[in-house]
Amino acid sequence: MRPLRISDSTSVLSLQQEIQRSEESRYDHRLHGVLLVAQGMTCPEVARLLGDSRRSVEYWVHRYEERGLGGLTEGERPGRPGRLNEKQMQEINRILRAKPSDAGMRVNLWDGKTLSAWIDKAYGMQMGVRQCQRLFRQLEFRLRKPRPLLAKADPARQKKHKKNSAN
Repeated sequence: MRPLRISDSTSVLSLQQEIQRSEESRYDHRLHGVLLVAQGMTCPEVARLLGDSRRSVEYWVHRYEERGLGGLTEGERPGRPGRLNEKQMQEINRILRAKPSDAGMRVNLWDGKTLSAWIDKAYGMQMGVRQCQRLFRQLEFRLRKPRPLLAKADPARQKKHKKNSAN
C-alpha cells in the first residue's frame, strides 16, 4: 500500500498554528510529546517530529515528572503586566460608549489617536495609538465611521433608491 502524503507544503505551518490557537490543543500537544518520550523516543527526536525545540520537550518532561499532568497545563504566560487597572479599564469602556465630545475631546469619533490623548489627559499616562487600538478590540468596541452626506442630495430620492426602504 502506498503511503499517504499531504501535497500542500503550507499545511504543516497551518496545522502548527492551529495547535497554538487554544490552551486545550497546546496541552494535548505537550501530552503527546511526553507520551512519545515515555515510549522510548529521545527529546530531540520528539522535538523534530512535533516541530518544537528540544529544550521545550525537555521542559515538558521535567514538569511532568515534578507535577504530573498538572505540569503540562497552561501556566501564566510571561509578558509585561497591563498599565491600566481594572477601574481604569471600566471607565475607558464607559467613556467609549459615549461620544468623544462628551469626554471633552474635540472630535466626533473615537479612534486610537483620540483614545490615546484622552488617557494621557485623564491618567497622565502615555499610551501608543496601536495599544489603544488593541484596547478597542479587548473591550469589544467597534469603530463607527459616519456615512458621507452629499451636499445637494434629495432625501426623498435617496429613500426611494435604497434597497431596504418601504417604497
